[in-house]
Amino acid sequence: MQQSLPSQRLYSLDALRGFDMFWIMGAEEIFFRFAEITEAPFWIMLKTQFTHPDWHGFAAYDLIFPLFLFMAGVATPFSLGKQISKGVSKNDLLLKVIKRGLILMLLGIVYNNGLEFKPISEIRFGSVLARIGLAYMFANIIFLYTKQHGQIIWFSVLLLGYWLLILLSAAPGFSAGDLTMEGNIISYLDRTIMPGRLYLGIHDPEGLFSTIPAIGTALLGIYTGNLLKTTSPEAMEKTALRIATTGVVLIIAAQLWNLVFPINKNLWTSSFTLQCGGLSMLLMALFYYIIDIKGYKNWAFFFKVIGMNSILIYMAGDFIKFSYTADALFPWVYQIVGEPYSAVAKVVCFLAVEWGFLYFLYKKKIFLRV
Repeated sequence: MQQSLPSQRLYSLDALRGFDMFWIMGAEEIFFRFAEITEAPFWIMLKTQFTHPDWHGFAAYDLIFPLFLFMAGVATPFSLGKQISKGVSKNDLLLKVIKRGLILMLLGIVYNNGLEFKPISEIRFGSVLARIGLAYMFANIIFLYTKQHGQIIWFSVLLLGYWLLILLSAAPGFSAGDLTMEGNIISYLDRTIMPGRLYLGIHDPEGLFSTIPAIGTALLGIYTGNLLKTTSPEAMEKTALRIATTGVVLIIAAQLWNLVFPINKNLWTSSFTLQCGGLSMLLMALFYYIIDIKGYKNWAFFFKVIGMNSILIYMAGDFIKFSYTADALFPWVYQIVGEPYSAVAKVVCFLAVEWGFLYFLYKKKIFLRV
């Protein structure tokens, strides 16, 4: 989520957030169009990587959502830490954190259901923004009232507790530890407690109880943000290496845990949390090293423009028909490219219109804050 501006904003964090949102904006459609046109193994492989597995398993596309939540955590020590250093009371900050979490939940309901009134039974309450809001809120509360050692303990308890909950229980009529969509305890609890409709009928990938390990994803971001915030200029390379090394360790741990507790985005399993946390740390270390340490920033401006208004472009996709503008401005491009690659050109022009919209807002210093 978009955080309050810290006094020394990390360029790499905005760029990585923009890189992440670039795929949410529709960039993955380029791979889909090339795969359909060429049927080449390379493009089909990329298309597969940008399609969520039905249940167990992992694809690159699964990282986009957790990476966004991870970066919300990275920004926390800068935004809340700055307020604490100014003498703002933790209780006042607690109210702000809760308010942001609730606003994101509300925006998620609007994103899912539009602005029309519907019976509660037809409303989907689970959403990407609600998951971010809740996980952000609880992770920030932990940050406010514990030191780093306590945050690590919370992270461990959340992931191990979630595993034990699934391992030792199941939906009625199923054996303990059942991991099918029908039989696992998490889907059953969501079916029982959550109002409205679930995304998959008997399961919602953004359900209430799978938010528990997602808090751990945000805590990994907070851990990373603490390292970056307390790093002196002389130790920046060492910090990047430490973040990258931790990321590798988490990925190895995820693969080992996967043997008994499968990596599964729908359930946001503990192994999935480690997998995505490790990959997120590697990406953060890479962007931090290239941009903030080595100073190569020009190439990242494209992504920074997106990252500075990430919530806005996410919401705008449901309320603004960017394809209408693209088709009005660029039919000549489609004609020049010709068939069958005009389908790829349409995706590129669609992305160009979205980026142009964000660039206009960037130049006008208009940013949506939550």
